[in-house]
Amino acid sequence: MKHLTKKFLLVFAAAVAVLMAVPAFAHHGTAAFDTSKSVTVKGTVTEFVYLNPHVQVYFDVKNAKGESEKWQGELTAPNKLGRAGWTKKTLQPGDSIEVTGFRTANGGNTVWIRKLVDAKGESLPLFED
Repeated sequence: MKHLTKKFLLVFAAAVAVLMAVPAFAHHGTAAFDTSKSVTVKGTVTEFVYLNPHVQVYFDVKNAKGESEKWQGELTAPNKLGRAGWTKKTLQPGDSIEVTGFRTANGGNTVWIRKLVDAKGESLPLFED
């Protein structure tokens, strides 16, 4: 009986370890984005979230009617941007930006950022050299 309990605990511990490791291998990729065409929008940063798993940029964009729309942009992980020279202060609320990337397939105001130009007209590096 003691041997059976020990074996059960060992199998149970292994199962728990495997289940806990599964999220580490999961990644959503780009399935949510329409990568067949890109979009470019200009806006003003409202929030910059420099956290894992992906850095987020929230910004307001004036639409064709002059109305303000809330947009969200997704970048890569902060450690990758850090190697490209980014910090938590690279973008600040109020900064003017121009974003080019792939919009979500459902047409929402979320974009996978492939190019980001700051107020000085400089393209910020999105990848390390």
